[in-house]
Amino acid sequence: MHAIVGFTLVPIGTGVSVSPYVAAIERVLEESGLTFEVTCNSTNVEGEWDEVFATIRRCHEVVHGDGAPRIHTCLQVGTRIDRPQRMAEKLESVRRRRS
Repeated sequence: MHAIVGFTLVPIGTGVSVSPYVAAIERVLEESGLTFEVTCNSTNVEGEWDEVFATIRRCHEVVHGDGAPRIHTCLQVGTRIDRPQRMAEKLESVRRRRS
């Protein structure tokens, strides 16, 4: 099943700046081969359910490995079975309606 997942992964106990951890997450996402977008407050990723969630698990493993003793992650998951849909298509649909 195809899934579009928005997630915010917050390392806890690491100080104020989280940018090194976001960079590590971005590397994991690049290595995954999945389509993703890092935004200022969250990350969107799309692909097959198992691959997406395995990648989010890998993000946790890497951030823990980089010294975060705790992590809090919020997820938003969207799936469709009536037709395929991608992140770019959803955004384009909204943009067309703004005009």
